[in-house]
Amino acid sequence: MVPKLSEMDEVVKMIHTKTSQTLGKEQGQTLLVVVSDHGMTETGNHGGSTYEETDSLALFIGLKYHASYHAFSNHDTVSQVDIAPTLALLFGVPIPKNNIGILISQMMDSLTDEQKLRALQLNSWQLFRLLQAQLPGLSCRNFPCDGFVSDGGPSVGECKGSDEKLFCCLYLNAATLHDGWKAKVANRSSHGEGYSGITAAYNEFLSRAHEWLSRKATDKPVSLLVLGLSALITSSLILLRHVFIIHKEVPAGGIQDAGNNMKQWNLDEVFILFSIIIVAMSMESSSMVEEEHYIWHFLTATVILLFLRKSIASSKLNKPHDHLNSVKGRNISGCYQMSSLLLILFCGRILRGWHQGGVNWTYLPDISKWLEQAGNHYITMIRLASCVMIIILAALVLYFMQSKMKVVMVTGLSLLVSGFLILQHFLKHPELSAIDNKDTTLSIQIFDAIHGTISVIVALILPWTIPIKTPEMSSRWNSYVRDAAPVETQSMATNLVLKDCLYVVGCMYVTSWCLLQLLLQHPMNAMPVFLLYVQVVASMQTFSSWLHHNQWVEITLLYSMGMAGHFALGNSNTLATIDVAGAFIGISSHSTFLSGVQMFMITYASPMLFLLSMVMYISIKMSINLPVTKEGNSGEILKNLLVFPCLVPLSINSVLLTSYTIVLLMMRNHLFIWSVFSPKYLYVCAATACVYIGVFIVAATVSHTYVVLFHLRKSFRITSKENDNKKTFINDGRKLRWRNETKYLYSLTISLLDKKNGGNSSILKLGRQSRIEYKVQRVYTLMTDRSCKVNQR
Repeated sequence: MVPKLSEMDEVVKMIHTKTSQTLGKEQGQTLLVVVSDHGMTETGNHGGSTYEETDSLALFIGLKYHASYHAFSNHDTVSQVDIAPTLALLFGVPIPKNNIGILISQMMDSLTDEQKLRALQLNSWQLFRLLQAQLPGLSCRNFPCDGFVSDGGPSVGECKGSDEKLFCCLYLNAATLHDGWKAKVANRSSHGEGYSGITAAYNEFLSRAHEWLSRKATDKPVSLLVLGLSALITSSLILLRHVFIIHKEVPAGGIQDAGNNMKQWNLDEVFILFSIIIVAMSMESSSMVEEEHYIWHFLTATVILLFLRKSIASSKLNKPHDHLNSVKGRNISGCYQMSSLLLILFCGRILRGWHQGGVNWTYLPDISKWLEQAGNHYITMIRLASCVMIIILAALVLYFMQSKMKVVMVTGLSLLVSGFLILQHFLKHPELSAIDNKDTTLSIQIFDAIHGTISVIVALILPWTIPIKTPEMSSRWNSYVRDAAPVETQSMATNLVLKDCLYVVGCMYVTSWCLLQLLLQHPMNAMPVFLLYVQVVASMQTFSSWLHHNQWVEITLLYSMGMAGHFALGNSNTLATIDVAGAFIGISSHSTFLSGVQMFMITYASPMLFLLSMVMYISIKMSINLPVTKEGNSGEILKNLLVFPCLVPLSINSVLLTSYTIVLLMMRNHLFIWSVFSPKYLYVCAATACVYIGVFIVAATVSHTYVVLFHLRKSFRITSKENDNKKTFINDGRKLRWRNETKYLYSLTISLLDKKNGGNSSILKLGRQSRIEYKVQRVYTLMTDRSCKVNQR
């Protein structure tokens, strides 16, 4: 520490010497101000609220002094807020209107008495305006001023009463003395009694006003804070209780085994619980707030490694016990799952090295810095390649559904159209400066209109247009209805349609969001957006395999991946990393609301992406365990679909919000409250809004899709029942008519044969009857089958 202080002394000495040699006697004055941001304890701690940590240096070195009786002044205590009005008055600029500091009188020794009193007057007037803003009743217009003037001249009266009367009295005391001093120009002296009385009156008003404003600024409504904190804690406990109760009711994979469910906890579950607790507790440290991204990257990578370990162990454990076909199927599924997990890890490592986040190590090299040095050409190529790969991957995701329904093909075609519009925009305007062009703004607005319209139409119209009963769907029924009762067949068919519909809508959400982010994000973030999209697709592949985890564990992993991606896109817990320029893309005229919405979309692109992927996640889980729907239990089915995808993100966010609110109240007197903790709390509140918006979109989409399909299912049942009744009635009528006609033809044939053979037809009677009945029955069968085929068409 001593060598460091000696080095700083030499630096200050060098600056002072150079300035003294450069400036002549008539070239002006220079004030050298040396300050420290905080102090330090004997053990090296800094940034806290102890006296040693808040005691900092303020060194003022002036080259000239108007008063020669002292050249060195050691003032014991000066508030940090006093520096702003002092420097403002020395430079001749207005004092910041919300500053509550007091002029440091020792720094005004180079000024004349008139200039010093003018500085005190300006400082008093500025604080008086702040008092008027806090006390609406403060007005000195009707205040009796006669008590301040006596026969011998102006004098100071005693101030009593309420705050309004007290401040008005003190201010008028100083103003009256100052006005009287200015009126007696001939009697002025450098340090006479009149001057000392005026400065004392101003200083008394300034000290009282500063104390009252400081107390007002730091006063907290304790009752309201306790009430709000109690509400946060209560809501968190309620959400956690519901998750715990439903976790006991719905174990992993949908297999009901309540006895074994509570006896053991898996390693990944225990790790995630402790990780959430560590994340909540680490926010008490300012350094951990600045470097929060390390926690989320570590949590995501560790959980994926635990999944990989569990997948390998399960594949080895099940080999000797399963049948040959089952072993082959599970081995293939296990290979897919392990490949998906490795792909997620690979993408996460690239995302981790794309931006060197945080505060302390931003100077270290990363991929984005290397691309900036390489030139804009490489950034443009990566941007185009990312867009093309997102389009191709989206097409593959829909293709592997193995669905030939027209609505799915139309959805894929709409995604291709949106992707090609973005490609056209990138090719036409490759330079970053083209964003300010009117043609570029119009192109972006057209894309936003088309893209938004397509997404809304697909989400709203797809459940109405997707067919419930198709030959393809009928073939898929066989794998589910072999052991099912006939009554359950129609319900399973509707569930399959619901699964496909949610999968298509979820794919539309995720792909559309990534394409939009390619347009809004900085061009440097095009590849991270694609890698996040790959992680979403790989996660869905992992969660659809035969090895099941608890749903709350999988959803927590998706949440942590979203937060890790948030920091991988270059965000941090400081306001300096917010992309303000991207907030005005596609906006032709200034709009605070639209730019704020786009700024929110850019900042929380990754968390919102993984929240929107919950729609696909619900579809994946439906394909594993299809609930059998019954009449009147729609609420129970929606609960099974939405409870974990909605409650788990809300619970995690509620725990983090509550814990950080407690930390913020504990650190309200911390030195870094405005630079570290307050910006982080703004991010936490914005993340809360992001979670609620994402959960609302997921819940609204699933509910709308289910309600529409439930309505179509009921209509389909009624129509099918009416058609079956009509068909049965027609068939019964035709059978009766053909039976009567058969009898008539038979009687007619026998009568003709009797006439021809003279009544000796008893021998031929039995054989001819059989042939005639067979031919008539054959004609009847052909006619009936043809009529049924026509009705089906």
